[in-house]
This record gives sequence, structure tokens and C-alpha cells, in this order.
Amino acid sequence: MAPPRPIGGFTLRKIFFGALIIAVFFSGTLWALNIFWPTGPIPNKKLVLAEVAALRPNTRTSVMTAPVAISLSAIRNALETAAPRNLAGKRGSPLSEALSKAEVGWSIGRGPIAAAGRPEGLTLSTPLTGTMRVSGQLAAQAGGLAGGIAGTLAGVVNPDIGRGIQEMATSALDQRAEIRGNVTITARPTLLSSWRLDPGLSGQVALADGNVTVAGFKINVLNEVKPFLDRAVSEQLGALQQQIRNDPFIEQAARREWAKICRSISLATAGSGAPRLWLEIRPTAAFAAQPRIDGNAVTLTLGVQAETRVVPTATKPNCPFPAQLQLAPPIAQGHVALAMPIDIPFSEANRILEAQLKGRKFPEDPDAVAEVTVLRAGLAPSGDRLLISLQVKAREKKSWFGLDAEATIYVWGRPELDRTQQMLRLTDIALDVESEAAFGLLGAATRAIIPLLKSSLQEHAAIDLKPFMAHARASITEAIADFQKQDDSVHADAAITGLRLVDIEFDSKILRVIAEAEGTVKVVVSKLPGK
Repeated sequence: MAPPRPIGGFTLRKIFFGALIIAVFFSGTLWALNIFWPTGPIPNKKLVLAEVAALRPNTRTSVMTAPVAISLSAIRNALETAAPRNLAGKRGSPLSEALSKAEVGWSIGRGPIAAAGRPEGLTLSTPLTGTMRVSGQLAAQAGGLAGGIAGTLAGVVNPDIGRGIQEMATSALDQRAEIRGNVTITARPTLLSSWRLDPGLSGQVALADGNVTVAGFKINVLNEVKPFLDRAVSEQLGALQQQIRNDPFIEQAARREWAKICRSISLATAGSGAPRLWLEIRPTAAFAAQPRIDGNAVTLTLGVQAETRVVPTATKPNCPFPAQLQLAPPIAQGHVALAMPIDIPFSEANRILEAQLKGRKFPEDPDAVAEVTVLRAGLAPSGDRLLISLQVKAREKKSWFGLDAEATIYVWGRPELDRTQQMLRLTDIALDVESEAAFGLLGAATRAIIPLLKSSLQEHAAIDLKPFMAHARASITEAIADFQKQDDSVHADAAITGLRLVDIEFDSKILRVIAEAEGTVKVVVSKLPGK
């Protein structure tokens, strides 16, 4: 047999043995790598979670203020119905000795009432028109004197003039004079702590000057009528002042609304497994600002302070009506600040977190020396922190071998609310020591991405709270609809304008986010109830 032919300085036998040596070496290397850097799942020691105290019923303070604007037209119309349209009177004392048998009386009617509002008070005015009448007879001495004068005139001057004077002396008097003027009433209402309203009424009568002459005697309308008209208006204002001050209409209306507020409201559930919860509202105090007056209305701003808490069942809270109304500084507008908790089961939080992280690769830089792909994600409470468990597949990208492995890594973080984006984020991200060791099995290249992994998790390991906030907002909107009244006399308008995040707490089963619903309330009274 011929000897092997040399090929490029090597024989085929040498090439065969060289290839065999390389194959054995490569297989041994892979065997060694599989021993020290396995490609299958790397077992981790399951962490022991710290105990978390059970959530207690959460009680928060809520405040609601509502301006009640009573239109000037409603006040004017109520007074049009209540105020008398006519006023009559007479003077009992004699005007003079000659007219001691005469009687001075008047009859006055009012016109439409006008209302005008300014910050310093409410002004009501009405025109007055009427008649002053002097009736009766002259006194006996005046009649005798007139008869003597008449006889003299009849014999000396003219019999007709004498007869006229004699007839005037013996006939009944009936002289009239026109009355014109107006009444102006000013109200400066003040709320009292006893749930009453002091209207602060004052009035003024103005009459035009005028005279009537009876048997040569001049009687002044202003002097004879105005003192008695002043007295009559003052008496009526005093009676009205006392009536309004004793009227419990504010307290009665407040008691009705107090009973409506004292209740529990069903909260819509935000996910499967979420418990059926109720928001209990227990009003504890009432306050009010002094009335404000402008060109359109008299506005009373009333407020309620309430305790709100989440409870697992519907309740009937005990809400004693306050005996005293607390007087507060001026309040610019109606406002609702209703604190309410949103309970999210951790099972639901896990579902949301996994949907956001599953399949995501960290870091996102394609030139990174290694990458980690999230296969599964979970969230669990431990003490005052939350623990994210991530089942990942880590792959080293720069070496010739492209080593990879699966492992479960643990990431610690503290929950923090992102109020602007309505998100729950984790801060102070820290990789657990066990997870550091698992990454170390993949070599220095994989350990180098740990800072990038922490940074990425801090950005992406978040729970979107917007759906839960939307459910809570719908529940509150539905609840406040019960307080709105629509009829021909009262229009109440309440609306939720926002829902902001306030605080966060959790136990072993529930992640509770405290939100505060903000809104506006206003009430317009266009017709006052009649008595």
C-alpha cells in the first residue's frame, strides 16, 4: 500500500487525529460549562416574607361646602305675596279746638316691590299712593262763630255769601289731599350659631309735602300722616324681624340634607376577586359663612365635615345633628373633597404587573453585553416593602458561546404614588442577594447589566391605577346624583371634577390606594316656599 500523500505539509492521519482532539476538547468544555454555568433553570432559595399587619377600617376626613343662592326675584316675589297692599289709619287726637269734631284719616296703597342687592345690604322699595281725608263737623263754637259771621255778611255784604258760610258751618266736612311717597327697607342678614337668621331690617318712609285747607285751617299732609306711617312700618318690620329670626327654615333644610349625607355608598369593584366594599359617610360638624349679597342673589354658603371610611358591608351610621352651627370665614365657592379608599387585591395587581412586564427585555439597548427577558412576574407584600419576583431568561451576548440560563430573581422596592400619571411605582429598587448570586453564574458580562436592570424596573415595574380611579369616580358620581334636586323652585348642581391620589397602604391581601374626589356644588333657589 502506498504511503499517505502529504497535504499542505500534513498528512490525512494527522488531520483526523487533530479534529478528534478538537472535538473531544469542545465536548469537554461544553460538559464543564454545563456543570458550572448550566443552561437550564437556576434554582433559587424562596425568600421568606415579613409579616404585614391587617388593614384596619380606614377613616378619613371629608369636607363639602355648598353655596345656596336665593335669587333676588325669589325674595321679591315672596314679599309681593306676603306684604300687605293697603294701609289705612286715622288720627284720634284733635287737630285744633275748632276742628275737634273733625277726623283725619288716610288710605294708602303700595305699588310693586323692587329689590336691589349690594355687598352692604339688600334694598327693597315700593311706591306709595293714597289719600288723606278730613271728615266730620266743625266744633260748636266754630259753628256759632261762622253763623254770626254769616248773618253779618248776609245783612251787610251779600246774602248768598252769608248763606254759603252758614251752610259750611252746619254741614259735614269732607276734604281730601293726595299722598305720594315711597317706603325703603334695608336688610343686612346675619347667620346665628343657633341655626337662625337675623334679617337686620330697617325701614324709612318718604312722603311728598302737601296741604289741605279746612274752614280756613291748613292741615299739612307730611306732619299729620308721616308719624303714623312711620310707626305702622316700624311695627310691621319688627313683627317680620321676629318672625324670620324665630323661623327654623334653615335648620329644617339642613336636617333633611344631613339625613341624606349620613349613609354608606356602594363602591364598584375594579376587578375579579375584588371584595364588595362600601364607603361610609358620617357627618360630624356643620359650618357656614355669613351671607353674601350681590346684584343677583343672597348667597348662604353651608358646609359639612364628615368622617369617611371603607367597610365590607352596608351600614347605617349614627349621625347626631349638631346643636350649634359653626360660623366660618367667607367661602368663595362650593367644593367637595371626599376622601375614599380604593382596594385592589394583590391577585389583580399581579395580573396587571405581569401584563406590563412579560416578554419585556432589559436593558433595551441592543449593544448591551447581555439581556434579560421576563417570562413571568409577581408582586407580594413584605413588611413595609413590596417584593417583585421575576422568572427571567438571561443571555450573555458578547462571548463566542452565547451562554444563557433561566432564574427567578427577586427585586425589592418601596411603593410610591405617581399622582400626575395615576400610577403606583416602586422606588429604592434593590436586587436581592440571592438574585445577585444567580446572575454571577453567568459571568462578569451579565453582572454588568444589573444597574441597567434596576433602572429599567424602576421605570417599568408600575401598576396603572387609572381603571380603578375611573371605577371610583363612577361610584361617587352615581352617589352624588341622589343629592341633586330638580324642580321649579330649587336647582342643585353637583359634579365630580377630579380624583387625585393621596396615600397608599397594604396588608397581605389588599393594596389600598387612598383617593380624594374633588368636585363642585351649587344650589340656586328661584322660588321661596309660601307660608
